[in-house]
Amino acid sequence: MGILSVDLFITLDGVYQAPGGPDEDREGGFEFGGWQGAYFDDETGEAIGAGINRMDALLLGRKTYDIFAGFWPTRGDDDPIAVTFNALPKFVVSRSLTEPAWEGTTALSDVADVAALKDRFDDIHVIGSGNLARSLLEADLVDRLNLFLYPLTFGSGKRLFADGTGVPAAFRFAQPPQAFPKGAVSLAYERAGAPITGVDISQG
Repeated sequence: MGILSVDLFITLDGVYQAPGGPDEDREGGFEFGGWQGAYFDDETGEAIGAGINRMDALLLGRKTYDIFAGFWPTRGDDDPIAVTFNALPKFVVSRSLTEPAWEGTTALSDVADVAALKDRFDDIHVIGSGNLARSLLEADLVDRLNLFLYPLTFGSGKRLFADGTGVPAAFRFAQPPQAFPKGAVSLAYERAGAPITGVDISQG
């Protein structure tokens, strides 16, 4: 059975909203869009690219899908990320989108349909798509979290673990953390069963 990974750019206070551009997502009056760019460097790009090269299927929520579908098909064959994304099998979870225009895309009507993808693919990645990521956490379908943590706090914005999203779960490092020159850190965690609780450290 394959694994489902969530790849997310996130701030110290858990905000994932609009890393890529000022107008990417202004929902809720968010005014800090485009915060990732100042911290981008060659090493970060290589790490992100390595993750993209591992995946054999791409799963997106509707908002991120619309952004990707409007951008990556327009890129030329000299862009390796575009080549990969355009060739991959793609899935979008949406109740309203029935005929996706981006070639190679299949629409899924419900998060429950995602479980079956693990029988078909080895490494499925969700990129961005915070609403979908929260739904997948609540359904206990996430096997790995690939978090790029940035040294910023906003105090407002969409958060991955808003209101205690998800089920109780323990994670362990899937690979050693990696720090980048401009201050971002890559943290890759894989599921490690249920949390161990009830331990009194004063008795250790």
